[in-house]
Amino acid sequence: MSCLPFHAIGIDVGGTKIAAGLVSFPEGEIFSRQIVPTSPHRGGQAVLDDAVRLAEVLAKTANAQGMILGGIGLGLCELIDPDGHIFSSHSIQLQEQSIVERLSHFAPIVLEADVRSAALAEAMFGAGRSLRIFLYVTIGTGISSCLMIEGRPFLGAHGATGTMASGSIETACERCGHVTRGTLEEVASGPALVARFHQHRPGMARTGQEVLAAAGAGDAQAFEVVHSAGRAVGTMVGFLVNVLDPEAVIVGGGVGLAEGPYWESLVQSARRVIYSDHHRTIPVVHALTGENAGLVGAAATVWKRFAPGHSPAQVHV
Repeated sequence: MSCLPFHAIGIDVGGTKIAAGLVSFPEGEIFSRQIVPTSPHRGGQAVLDDAVRLAEVLAKTANAQGMILGGIGLGLCELIDPDGHIFSSHSIQLQEQSIVERLSHFAPIVLEADVRSAALAEAMFGAGRSLRIFLYVTIGTGISSCLMIEGRPFLGAHGATGTMASGSIETACERCGHVTRGTLEEVASGPALVARFHQHRPGMARTGQEVLAAAGAGDAQAFEVVHSAGRAVGTMVGFLVNVLDPEAVIVGGGVGLAEGPYWESLVQSARRVIYSDHHRTIPVVHALTGENAGLVGAAATVWKRFAPGHSPAQVHV
């Protein structure tokens, strides 16, 4: 890889916020950072309009600093195929939007799933730097995962990896036959914490962070919601460890980075579910790139794609 400075814009479009930054490589240093609410209920065009405005601001910043902009990386909370095409609209309807046309006005663009971008940031600059194979899990507005192998995200056959919490799980009662259906995201994501807490304390929390804070402060109802959510995610994490055999599990996202009962129950539950004695003590750690993982990783996809010394054949993003 070339050691010449390379500058890229990273835009991380999540279910709650759009975080964008001007990032310099090879250090991964953020020169400028912008955050706006996503408000996905407005529709895909409004969300894309905001992303374009952020790109324009950051492109002007780069120009004022005398930086040559190498590209724009866009991380989306949707499924992205190996060719960079969006093929889901679970959070934001962007499939019909002219994303490439509008953003490539500023610089070449790379589209990637947000969880894979964040996992790439951890592989390059975070807790995964010394690891050959690790599992990255992000917990925030949604919950997803990415298996990193030799510094590259595993894409699967269609790019649909990572949907660890979106599929419905059915449980049938052996006595009455009643079938309960739900997803892990409906139990353990940030919005789920709020919704479940409101069943006991209507209107007492607006965000998952507030529920986490209430649990940490000793609120019994909040504690039960948070503890059970962490236990549910930990069970899935342990299952994935059994299947994938990573060296470590790295957890990011706004909820995933929090200390307290959510984290404690997640780790304890994961270790209970892990089958092999040899793997039960593998590291389960917080992401070191923190809240900037998504935007840094999105920019890094550009660096790996377009920086001198990298040919497309060497890149798998």
